Amino acid sequence: MTQKEKAELFLKLHHDKEVLVIMNSWDPGSSKLIEASGFKAIGTTSMGVSASLGYPDCEAIQFTEMLQAIKRIADKITLPLTVDIEGGFGNSTMEIVKNIKQIIETGVVGINLEDSVKLNPELLEVAEFMERISAIRKLSDSLGIHLVINARTDSFLTSSGSADSRLAESIKRGKRYIEAGADCIFVPNVTDAKSISELVKGIAAPVNILANPTNGTALPPALKELEDMGVARLSVGSTLMKSTLTLMKKVADETQRTGTYNNLLEAVSPIEETLKAYKMATDTPEN
Repeated sequence: MTQKEKAELFLKLHHDKEVLVIMNSWDPGSSKLIEASGFKAIGTTSMGVSASLGYPDCEAIQFTEMLQAIKRIADKITLPLTVDIEGGFGNSTMEIVKNIKQIIETGVVGINLEDSVKLNPELLEVAEFMERISAIRKLSDSLGIHLVINARTDSFLTSSGSADSRLAESIKRGKRYIEAGADCIFVPNVTDAKSISELVKGIAAPVNILANPTNGTALPPALKELEDMGVARLSVGSTLMKSTLTLMKKVADETQRTGTYNNLLEAVSPIEETLKAYKMATDTPEN
């Protein structure tokens, strides 16, 4: 399948009745395991990629290293790949577009782009973020590939104010971002059914909901309920990476504290499943 065909397929998946579930990976092995597990697309977690290379989140990693990490993943999988690029690793629309051109050249067919700057409580002005989206869409069109833009608004993640005011701000921004050329609106930290339903109805375009209890938030409703509400996409963000690190810490702490290996044994049991997962993460998928 060509990059153009993957992009078209990925866009279509946002308009199916079934919720598009994105398990977020951070390296080729985790990406290949997700692919072999039967998912329809793969997304990266910026926090996970950064942590795997020894950096904190929020664009502490250099763009060149993030780009190399993305290319390593893209080279090992066949599914449509969308990548979390935080704010775009640039201070201007021109810099961000230049970076995204390089990302598209790796074979990627989608991006997450957020309207906060390193999770600063002050969000970008709507007009400025719309300009960035429009410029990315223009770039995408010029390359003959419909890059799927998942525009993230951080009204609930960083802003203060009442839940109602943040919901209204998310809907307002979402509608404007769609006008500018975004394909989907990502609103992290909204998990209650009422707010999710209002988001979907208010934005009237594909909406991405996050399941990430490690942010200290509740989990959203089950997939069937989200589907009935009209949610287009669900992602797990950094949760898989964090849970992997949590297991490593439990094993290390137990070994240091008691000299026993119970957590290690539990993690790899049954061994047949562990070996199967290893094979999934290391076998080369067929094109």
